[in-house]
Amino acid sequence: MGRTRFPLVLMLEPLFRCNLACAGCGKIDYPDEILNKRLSLQECLDAVDECGAPAVAIPGGEPLLHKEIGEIVKGIVARKKFVSLCTNALLLEKKLHLFTPSPYLTFSVHLDGDKGQHDKSVCQEGVYEKAVAAIKLAKSKGFQVGINSTLFDGTDAKRIADFFTYVTEELKIDGITVSPGYAYERAPDQQHFLNRRKTNNLFRDIFRRNTGKKWVFSNSPLFLDFLAGNQQYQCAPWGMPARNVFGWQRPCYLLGEGYASSFKELMETTEWDSYGTGKYQKCSDCMVHCGYEATAAMDAVKNPLKMLKLALKGFKTEGDMVPDVDLSKARPAEYVFDKNVQKFMAETKHAPKASAKDGGTPKSHAA
Repeated sequence: MGRTRFPLVLMLEPLFRCNLACAGCGKIDYPDEILNKRLSLQECLDAVDECGAPAVAIPGGEPLLHKEIGEIVKGIVARKKFVSLCTNALLLEKKLHLFTPSPYLTFSVHLDGDKGQHDKSVCQEGVYEKAVAAIKLAKSKGFQVGINSTLFDGTDAKRIADFFTYVTEELKIDGITVSPGYAYERAPDQQHFLNRRKTNNLFRDIFRRNTGKKWVFSNSPLFLDFLAGNQQYQCAPWGMPARNVFGWQRPCYLLGEGYASSFKELMETTEWDSYGTGKYQKCSDCMVHCGYEATAAMDAVKNPLKMLKLALKGFKTEGDMVPDVDLSKARPAEYVFDKNVQKFMAETKHAPKASAKDGGTPKSHAA
């Protein structure tokens, strides 16, 4: 249609509240007034209609905590949109009756590796076993089930490779979505996020262990090739726009630099060219799917021979990598978390009062 920017996947985040507190997560660091906020069923369906993307990912927080999650998914499926419901699966067995198997619905269960790796990642023992049991039950009921894995610095490539083989051959999951962790501004653990070359080396080490195996990835092949250091891409944050309790988040699901009141406003007024690797310090080490999958998808359409080459030869795991993006001219990071929180709470008439004595900083944001 001649558009230069268009949505491929709507990131619909109906709540921030979660029943886990993972050290690498920056999505739950809000006052209770915000963690208790939910998008209504109508707000969710309006966002789907307004955006028009053919696919909808429902992350969180933990979406299964939402009382209307069954109706939300039902309404999206009725629109013949592909839905990926992202969940830690702790509530999946209890809530499974709310859903009906459909080719439009996939549960994407968060698993960051084997039992030891995953339970360490989510900072709670026993989560892996509950998730695996829920996957088996959902599969037995006819649901499509995939996994999503976020990898951090220090990840053991052999253990992840063995894990991918296990979920493919034993659990028979319908797809693996994998991505390096993003250094959230407020994540409790800032020491274990990967930089770009560490990401490249890790994914090469993982992919070279796939000899003779048939891992089924939900990611596009060119995005995975990018993670292995074989493609140089800029992100396309408009490809996966995010709608949450604040509004339409600028510029992407991971980076909250402000909010628009409508999808149209988001697309037309966001300064897209001021974000991205080499342009903005917060984006320097990001290689996450919500920024780069759209770029890879467009590259696949423009250069189908690249896809054919990957299908025939697989990912290059030895030799030189493509030159990395120059980071030296990126504009300085702006830290706007507290400002956004205060603005939202003021608008919802829950703004905490701060005295001049404490410099005007609400006590609930001191952490």
